Amino acid sequence: MAEYKNPNQQGGKQDTSSLLVFTVVFAAILLGMQFFRPKHPAAPSPAQSTAAKTNTSQQNSAGAAGAASPNAVANAAAAGTSAAATPKVAAASLSTTVVENELYRITFSNRGGEVTSWILKKYTNFDGKPLDLVHPAAAEKFGYPLAIYTYDAGLRQRLAQALYVPSATGTLTVPNHLTFDYSAGDLLVRKTFHFDNSYVVTADVSVTQNGAPVEALVAWPAGFGDQRDARDYSTYQKIDRSSDGKVESIAPKKVNDGETQAGPLEWGGVSDLYFAAMFLPEAPANSTFVALRHSLDIPKDPNEPKTSETEVEPVLGAAVGAVNGPTTVRIFAGPKSLGVLSSIRAMGPDGKPTGPNLVPIVHYGMWSFIAKPLFYLLRWVYDRVVHNWGWAILILTVFLTLAMFPTRFTMMKSSIKMQRIQPQMNFIKEKYKKYKFDDPRKQEMNREMQELYKKEGVNMFGGCLPMLVQFPLIFAFYAMLENAIELRHAHWFWLHDLSAPDPYHILPILMVVSQFFFQMFTPSPGVDAAQQKMMAFTMPLFSGFICWHYASGLALYWSGSNLIGIGQQMAINRTKLGRELREIQAKRAMKKKGGRPAAVGRR
Repeated sequence: MAEYKNPNQQGGKQDTSSLLVFTVVFAAILLGMQFFRPKHPAAPSPAQSTAAKTNTSQQNSAGAAGAASPNAVANAAAAGTSAAATPKVAAASLSTTVVENELYRITFSNRGGEVTSWILKKYTNFDGKPLDLVHPAAAEKFGYPLAIYTYDAGLRQRLAQALYVPSATGTLTVPNHLTFDYSAGDLLVRKTFHFDNSYVVTADVSVTQNGAPVEALVAWPAGFGDQRDARDYSTYQKIDRSSDGKVESIAPKKVNDGETQAGPLEWGGVSDLYFAAMFLPEAPANSTFVALRHSLDIPKDPNEPKTSETEVEPVLGAAVGAVNGPTTVRIFAGPKSLGVLSSIRAMGPDGKPTGPNLVPIVHYGMWSFIAKPLFYLLRWVYDRVVHNWGWAILILTVFLTLAMFPTRFTMMKSSIKMQRIQPQMNFIKEKYKKYKFDDPRKQEMNREMQELYKKEGVNMFGGCLPMLVQFPLIFAFYAMLENAIELRHAHWFWLHDLSAPDPYHILPILMVVSQFFFQMFTPSPGVDAAQQKMMAFTMPLFSGFICWHYASGLALYWSGSNLIGIGQQMAINRTKLGRELREIQAKRAMKKKGGRPAAVGRR
């Protein structure tokens, strides 16, 4: 048989030299690749990193399983399976991501995947700067918006301090989304936020520990910034929520920190006088609401924040999420404007946003049925007639005062009729004067009085009708002006904020003077002269005190109403009815002084 020889082994020293040259060239190529490769390769995406680490862990585990004894494998499974299932995903340093549309500019930090600044572009703060809904002192102490709330305080702190890996940094324009990922040991977290051109942000949050879902809620823990805008911030903070169609508003003193309410929950959150952070869960029936209450020391004088004099103010927050499993919730963070709130609805039974809207978070109080239509009318004047809220208030004042003129005329007619039958009324009272109040015969006096009223066509409450209309209207106007965010920082001549008191007190003084003259021009023959003088001074002063401390828009309405009323009353005084009232008033005054009374005949 012929001998088979390897051709690479032929040639002796020549073969050895070829092998040496090949080895040197190969080594040079390897060294060159090491020298010229990037020194800082691009970091893999969270998904690639997780997949690579998972594959490596699985390969290592498989190799270990093949080489180790059964007991070693069992011990490793008991001690380190969780760590292998959730490889570490965390950022190496702090970073920020800004999301911006025409309405807001939101700054996220990858520490906790939370919001450090939420600026509303169309609103300014007390100092005239862009309004930031995040209160820095409260957020630093109690948590930033869109934090994850869990019932385990230790886990909650861990989630807030973790450095998440964001899907993007820098500035994002809407529509867009932003995801934060974090995992370590037995913990796996993902937070995804979706943004559009509205005030609403949608959050998808999932937290698992040891492979089991954790009940994790989305939170707005610590109220709002620029608390100086509310004259008494603790008064205006509220926890608002709608559960199974029932709306409730809870004052700070009635809020217990950590108090939990299971669903159904259409919407719920925290609000102050002008702004709100409301959560609208995608599954109302499977939702949980947690009320949060803290206390914060703030300067007693906001203009001197460095002073040592402080006062304790309550700070409210809320957290909402699914009972079990991942949470999907929409978050409204913005102004309490009726136009905006009416467009945001909770999820209905059909799985679409057809449920109740957020309008009930504007608190008009018991006069809501008057205040709300008043605002719609005021907004119509602003939109269609004059694009200034101060002039809109005055135009609405003219309209309302003219509309109430018939009640004023009715009051004067009723007063005339009452004065005409005054002699008969006095005769009846004198007839039953000798009987005590609880004597059954006193009922006969009331019966005769009623028959006299009916015969003469007198309504005993006719003189009170304008007052019964005027006071509810004033209270409703005040409630409307106080809660209308449209009047916040609205300008009118020297006024820079129609929702705040007049800084120069011009309108309160005008209101006092105008009301004094209005009462002096209005004849009141049925009122004692001394009482009339007392009322002419005390009522204007009382009204001036109210306007001194409350919204200048209210003083503008009240002063305008008085001035128009003076003009109306001067015109009425020139009529036959007005002259008769003044004659009766003069005769009563003369009689009171001891002069010769003249008989008052019927006309």
